[in-house]
Amino acid sequence: MKTPDKPAPIHLLLVDDDRLVIATLSTGLQHAGYRVSTAESSEEAEVLLASGVRPDLAIVDIRMSGQDGLHLARRLSELDHIPFLMLSAYSEQHMIGQASQHGALAYLVKPLDTSQLVPAIEAALARANELQGLRETRAQLQAALDAERDISVATGITMVQHHLNRQDAFELLRKMARTQRRKLADLAAEIIRG
Repeated sequence: MKTPDKPAPIHLLLVDDDRLVIATLSTGLQHAGYRVSTAESSEEAEVLLASGVRPDLAIVDIRMSGQDGLHLARRLSELDHIPFLMLSAYSEQHMIGQASQHGALAYLVKPLDTSQLVPAIEAALARANELQGLRETRAQLQAALDAERDISVATGITMVQHHLNRQDAFELLRKMARTQRRKLADLAAEIIRG
């Protein structure tokens, strides 16, 4: 009897310039069942991302030598759409605000251990899935709105070309789409392009 395949473990990218933090947290997270990639700087993390590493979630120290974690946060959020948590040894309000502005799903203050980090990871992943669902819904709504706009414009063009009222022009477009076995929105876009 074949057993079902296990889902791949959640992949985390841990970025911190403190080797002790990386060693401690990565070991604990691996024991908790996560797959962990590590980087000791924003630059090293960017090299990993450029090589095709795509974590489910990044955990980024906000203050590192070289480029700070906020620089990497911008990259994760804007270019790669990878959700992330920020780590810091400081709980300064302006840093928390900057992390939030860049899209951090949580801001955690070090020192912390795996038992504190795992719930934050799980909550962040759930929130990231919700946000991804909202982005997909928004894209679908935008596509539907664009299609409706194209159909409306094509109906107007058909009204002028064939001297029809709006309803008759729309019915003509529907009939043409059915006859050609095409989506009405595709036919409308073609009519608009001329």
